[in-house]
Amino acid sequence: MPKKFKFLGDVELTKDLSLLLIIGGLYSLSVALSNTFVNIYLWKQTGKYSDLALYNLSIVVLQPLTFILAGRWAKKIDRVIVLRIGVIFLALFYMAVLITGSKAATFLLVLGSLLGVGYGFYWLAYNVLTFEITEPETRDFFNGFLGILSSLGGMIGPIAAGIIITRFEKFTGYTIVFGLSLSLFALAVILSFSLKPRPANGKYCFKRIIEERKQNENWRLVTNAHFFQGLREGTFLFVISVFVYISTGSELALGTFGLLNSGISFVAYYLASRLIKKHYRKKAILIGGLILYASVLLIVWDVNYAKLLIYAAMIAIAYPLLLVPYISTTYDVIGVGWKAAEMRIEYIVVREIFLNIGRIVSILAFLGAVTLFNAEKSIPVLLLFLGAGHTLIYLFIKRVQLPVT
Repeated sequence: MPKKFKFLGDVELTKDLSLLLIIGGLYSLSVALSNTFVNIYLWKQTGKYSDLALYNLSIVVLQPLTFILAGRWAKKIDRVIVLRIGVIFLALFYMAVLITGSKAATFLLVLGSLLGVGYGFYWLAYNVLTFEITEPETRDFFNGFLGILSSLGGMIGPIAAGIIITRFEKFTGYTIVFGLSLSLFALAVILSFSLKPRPANGKYCFKRIIEERKQNENWRLVTNAHFFQGLREGTFLFVISVFVYISTGSELALGTFGLLNSGISFVAYYLASRLIKKHYRKKAILIGGLILYASVLLIVWDVNYAKLLIYAAMIAIAYPLLLVPYISTTYDVIGVGWKAAEMRIEYIVVREIFLNIGRIVSILAFLGAVTLFNAEKSIPVLLLFLGAGHTLIYLFIKRVQLPVT
């Protein structure tokens, strides 16, 4: 009998739901330990914004291409195997960083490609399994609790990594941190063997679900919203950590930034998952988007560490407000779409393609700005434009009309 889980409401907690949350938690902790610091690791080796942009561009180009392939495989083989392939590629990325060491910057595109492939397989499978294992009644709980686990990882990971890196000379601390991430991904692979097999069948109709945007207004609106989500994420995912490091010259300060952000986010995700009911979703998305844009205004001019910490607190409140209802709305739109049960993989692939097209456009714009113009002058102007991405999500989601249940 599934257990009732009362911490986040009266929800039945099945074995697969629990395992999926634990794997998601391990992923979050591993990423929190290392991903921010990979950008700083590369920055310390090259000191060029353009190199960081190329590394992140290779990630977001390979990710949607891998999604298309992973979607096809998820229709041919077990979804759990696809998840496992993703985690193995993520582990290979950390092995490659450890092997290349102080010469990692020479292999920017290789490293970024490994990470992009890992993300593609992992997130395709994870999103499909989320769709299959959760129901409309448990989705807000799942997204909220996964957010809590991500926040816990975000609290422990950056500060622990910051302490380790500053305690050791040169790049030794980085080696330890990347090794820990590798171990966490290995544990996630082992746990994935306990997930119930989910064999797949059916024809892969990826192009048909792109064309579905012409027939299904809700689906068109959701995919457009994901493009604008990617428009902010592409650049903001790496440039903020560089700002923190430039402002302080300290990995420990970057860890403190992550601790503050995730500590507040932890509480915000808990409250969002409990308080945001279906009829409040659109208002929550609007408020979250507005706070996210207001936060950008803090850091575009005269950026300093104090402002960056206020920024960390603001986005920690805004993201749960926006993402919990936004992700649930996306799954609900897919759930009532054309042949939803049969085509869920294709829907998730197409959603991720639009998200990553937004990220690609974002990073290309950043690359153009720092290559053609003075970086210190062009980046603030660019952030004002790209930072509006999450705010614009509301303009699409407010027009989504779901059947009343």
